[in-house]
Amino acid sequence: MSGIEWRCMAFAQLSASELYAVLQLRSEVFVVEQACIFQDMDGADAQAMHLLGRLEGRLVAYARCFDAGRMFAEASIGRVATGPTVRGTGVGHALMSQAVACLSQVWGVQAIRIGAQAHLEGFYRQHGFHKAGPVYLEDGIDHIEMLRDF
Repeated sequence: MSGIEWRCMAFAQLSASELYAVLQLRSEVFVVEQACIFQDMDGADAQAMHLLGRLEGRLVAYARCFDAGRMFAEASIGRVATGPTVRGTGVGHALMSQAVACLSQVWGVQAIRIGAQAHLEGFYRQHGFHKAGPVYLEDGIDHIEMLRDF
């Protein structure tokens, strides 16, 4: 899907309305859709780079990126979310490509580790990630660590 405006920025660069849209999308996807009660605001946002994908002024895609040593020994990408109106259009794939590019631009090309929902293993494989550990339960959902070598 074309027409998405991508911006990668530090937490301090987010406006109040951008932060609200981010928290709203994350809540919609991770809490409401997945019926998962968990503390989304985990204190890590201030150390992340935030990738926002806007379509016609509306936030439709989001991910946060961390440098090595913050969430894992390697750099990492998390809170990967697309809004329901753009699913199935390729926005998720564009989001992952943009997230890898954002992370690489800020901290250099390097290995990236993610904690992925296990049912999305195939999706992340398409972006160069491979299984790097056993399935584990997080917030009631099966997850798996995956690694993308550089």
